Amino acid sequence: MTKIRFIDLFAGIGGMRLGFAQAAEYLNIETECVLSSEINPEAGLVYEKSFAEFPLGDIRKIEKLPPHKILLAGFPCQSFSYAGKKAGFGDTRGTLFFEITRLIDTYKPHAFIFENVRGLLTNDRGRTIETIKHEIKSRGYSFDIFLLNSANFDLPQNRLRIYILGVLDSTPKFNLISDPGPKDSHSYHPQQLSLFYPLKKSITVADILEDNPDEKYNCSEKFVAALKQRLNGYLNKLHGIRLIDYRGGNSIHSWELGLRGKCSVEEIELMNRLILKRRNSQFGKHQDGKLLSQEQIASFFPHPQLDILLNSLVSKNYLQIVESKYKPVAGNFSFEVYKFLDPDKISVTLVASDANRLGIYHQNRVRKITPREAARLQGFPDNFILHPDHNKAYYQLGNSVSINVVKAVAKELLLNIIYKES
Repeated sequence: MTKIRFIDLFAGIGGMRLGFAQAAEYLNIETECVLSSEINPEAGLVYEKSFAEFPLGDIRKIEKLPPHKILLAGFPCQSFSYAGKKAGFGDTRGTLFFEITRLIDTYKPHAFIFENVRGLLTNDRGRTIETIKHEIKSRGYSFDIFLLNSANFDLPQNRLRIYILGVLDSTPKFNLISDPGPKDSHSYHPQQLSLFYPLKKSITVADILEDNPDEKYNCSEKFVAALKQRLNGYLNKLHGIRLIDYRGGNSIHSWELGLRGKCSVEEIELMNRLILKRRNSQFGKHQDGKLLSQEQIASFFPHPQLDILLNSLVSKNYLQIVESKYKPVAGNFSFEVYKFLDPDKISVTLVASDANRLGIYHQNRVRKITPREAARLQGFPDNFILHPDHNKAYYQLGNSVSINVVKAVAKELLLNIIYKES
């Protein structure tokens, strides 16, 4: 049996390693991890439970790499993320990529797999990815980059990530195709390839739900009662609903639920019009919404008691006054759940900051998804031991990789190497 030694940098809870090991096992290849590194000790504890080794800490303290064939690295994405400041290499975390190249210079592996967020492609107008490409190719590696969505790998999650593959002194041909997948979790529909074949059964959120999770995941009675009142008792309308205070569409807002104080029909109508109209170009160029004066608000909400309604909404903290203009109070983190998943669709992207606030209406219960369900969204097997602190488990899973995608990518890399050497 072939044996491949590998290294796992920025290991997290071990998602890259797990997907790589699954691919190797499928190809009847034995693997040995000769070095792992993860700076977060809480993630290290979970890693140790699964792989019987506690990873080394800060990568900057590793002087050189031991002999190995493949390098895995899901290097930090915060500095490249759309959700972050997009500082790129101007951010200290971004420079950690150069720690990888420093270590590669101490021992060049035969190949590598890097994972990151899609924002890496456009960061700094494309200069960041060009810098990475230059650093990789100057060391004699090929450079292939793929944009892959977990939804295309039998996982019910709309998660776009990039994978960079490199092979030393080679020009590999990988059977991977960049595909951003569905525009959003609501527009996802399985594709029927031919009239002569039945519609493929795609994995949906319903497939990863637990039958009878602990009641501690239930939403509070007060929150459920407010939702029930807002939806006239039809809680199945929660499927796919967002709870957000600065967007319209398929959303529920705090003023509609009366979370900071009950609102009149007129106050609700005023707030709903305000969050839509404040984005209009006639009021300015800020796409995320402008501060509006009472006069501007009156242009689309001509109510005889507008000043009274505005003052009432300010007193309840649904609006705030900034330089004599009105602005909705962004209170999205006050919601117990920010998004209810649709059991018949796929999930939104699981992210570290709010994976603990994804909800589901299932078996007549309004609840949050469980850590195990979050793990299933990422492709972790049920025997994978999660962090005992549920909030830390959610956070770690949101930061992890989708196992199925890593397995597919690693399989392509391993097959390429095996055929090249045979």
